[in-house]
Amino acid sequence: MTRTSSPRTVQLSRESERVYVATNAQGDTLRFGRGEGLLSPVELLLAAIAGCSAIDVDVMTSRRSEPERFDVTASAEYVTEDGANILEDIRVLFDLAFPEGEDGDAARKRIGAALRSSHEKSCTVSRTIEAGVPVVLEQAPGTE
Repeated sequence: MTRTSSPRTVQLSRESERVYVATNAQGDTLRFGRGEGLLSPVELLLAAIAGCSAIDVDVMTSRRSEPERFDVTASAEYVTEDGANILEDIRVLFDLAFPEGEDGDAARKRIGAALRSSHEKSCTVSRTIEAGVPVVLEQAPGTE
């Protein structure tokens, strides 16, 4: 078994009440939070799950043919039980269309394998969730 590791970090800054900006190591930013025109953290999680697998499926199918339609919907049940919140029944639906002809047929034939490969091997986001990797919340030293 070969194991490699490389850290990933996202810095989060408060812009205003319930509005935050995430910045990655390259300086790319994403504004989110709660309010009009903003995706919530839960919606970002669903987008991350869908986006991770979408990239995998896109790479494996578009080598054969450019899609005419490539829509992905991530959905889940937001459940509150005894005051604690969790998402259940997370589902990702791929609605893909490729042109008629040999290249489109080749792309369509790759969809199932691409979905399996993403789910079983290459989508870090959904694999991490399914593995139940612990999350630790800590207070920075010197924080009051």
